[in-house]
Amino acid sequence: MTGLGAEDDIPLGERKTVTDFCYLLDKSKQLFNGLRDLPQYGHKQWQSYFGRTFDVYTKLWKFQQQHRQVLDNRYGLKRWQIGEVASKIGQLYYHYYLRTSETSYLNEAFSFYSAIRQRSYYYQVSKEERPELVVKKLRYYARYIVVCLLLNKMDLVKVLVKELSEEIEDYTQRFNTEDQLEWNLVLQEVAAFVEADPVIVLNDDNAVVVTSNRLLEGGVPPLEQGMVVGQLTLADALIIGNCTAQVKFSELTVDMFRMLQALEREPVNLATQTSKTGTLEPNEKPAKRENPHKYLLYKPTFSQLYTFLSASFKELPANSALLVYLSASGVFPATRNEFEGPYDVGGVLTNTNRDVVNGETMQKRNQAQKEMHCLHPGDLYPFTRKPLFVVVDSSNSTAYKNFTNLFGQPIVCLLSPTAYPKSMQDQSQRGSLFTLFLYNPLMGFLSVCGLSSMRRGLWEKAQEFLRKVYRDIGQLITRSRAIDQAFLQFYGDEFLRLLMIRFVFCSATLRLHKLFRESRSFPDSYPQLPKQDTIENTALQKHVHELAAMLDVQNLFCDSTLDNY
Repeated sequence: MTGLGAEDDIPLGERKTVTDFCYLLDKSKQLFNGLRDLPQYGHKQWQSYFGRTFDVYTKLWKFQQQHRQVLDNRYGLKRWQIGEVASKIGQLYYHYYLRTSETSYLNEAFSFYSAIRQRSYYYQVSKEERPELVVKKLRYYARYIVVCLLLNKMDLVKVLVKELSEEIEDYTQRFNTEDQLEWNLVLQEVAAFVEADPVIVLNDDNAVVVTSNRLLEGGVPPLEQGMVVGQLTLADALIIGNCTAQVKFSELTVDMFRMLQALEREPVNLATQTSKTGTLEPNEKPAKRENPHKYLLYKPTFSQLYTFLSASFKELPANSALLVYLSASGVFPATRNEFEGPYDVGGVLTNTNRDVVNGETMQKRNQAQKEMHCLHPGDLYPFTRKPLFVVVDSSNSTAYKNFTNLFGQPIVCLLSPTAYPKSMQDQSQRGSLFTLFLYNPLMGFLSVCGLSSMRRGLWEKAQEFLRKVYRDIGQLITRSRAIDQAFLQFYGDEFLRLLMIRFVFCSATLRLHKLFRESRSFPDSYPQLPKQDTIENTALQKHVHELAAMLDVQNLFCDSTLDNY
């Protein structure tokens, strides 16, 4: 790999430069590979190792910048090797984001990935007859696309997908490889992911406007003077996805992608926050964590899920809450017992074992024994020793309706409808309607009304109207004398406050919609919300009708929920 000629001809200083570079390069690779061995859960164990890895990559990056000419001449440094270092730093920032949930690090990852493309670090790879180098370039594109998706840079995603498609075509033509189908599947997945939103916003030139769905400053109804609410803070969230037919990319289903954004603030650029512009080491941390820490679990086995739950539970700070979000297929009991305990009503399937799910095998197995990877309501009981907030989006969400509060701590479960009207076009592949409402209520409202596009001006007017509706819903929740105190205990946290408000709006909307006639098509909750004070409140129903009139879809709604029964 080294381009050293006769060593005696090389000045001592230049030889030391090459030796130091080789040492830093080897050390960086060793540390980076060691990241795979770190536990994925727990907040403490990994931080010092990540710090050391960042430190070495910082030195390596600066070293190759300062000694580029010597390394070009004496080491034979290729541009793709510089690109690989930049790509690794981008990966470090991305994984730092995954472990801390600090969206600012996404911007840092983006800046490195963007530089690789702008400076054409991987350009020469196409001329090398080494398929493994081309695969590095393809993987770089896939990682860059994930970061762009998370930052909602959809226009750039489309450009990158086109470039990736061309690179894959060139790769498969030049090298007769076995991974052609896998790379084509990557392309299909990301293309479907980009098209998953059921509603597009258009400006006056008919160009698509990208809307942010993270929490913006002032985006939550403030706590009013005199409101008596709990001081709990959402510290940890487990986001679990196992919807087989749902669009996914990079172990992230559409529902998981939406919920993780619903639990994050809009990112800011670290460079604008700190005096050390352009530093590679994320050592300037905000005074308090801006976002709850999240674990993203795609199709976890029961043991994996319980390990992560236990880690979150163990490290949950005082006066904090744990959120568990489940987007998964329902598991139903084979027989109904007269007395139904927390393990007799089924639950949700977090991991699909193909041998079991195919046809009759599952039926026979279910009669003999319960599904191993089903998360039953009873499985969450040990974790109710601390405040627990649960969101279940499943065809068997009602299994969590009869939760038991054993330890006197606040528990709230927000539960999706278990079935949607047959007359509605099935959009489940592009994400669940219930999660869509929790992520972007206006998009959910438009989707349920069959509207697939909207002008920017009307979109902004409707969003402004909804901000007023959210304030009113907040007052309904906090002023109700019949509401369970658990809702108020969680109301002090901005993320949970917004989820509860959006849940009430979703419930009110679906109860008034003419296509939603059965109770199983309505969201539910544990504890039950007082209907007259919240989801069937006449003032809120009036707001739903006003929004429908603004969008010219009032004919789809009943005058009141009484018409729906």
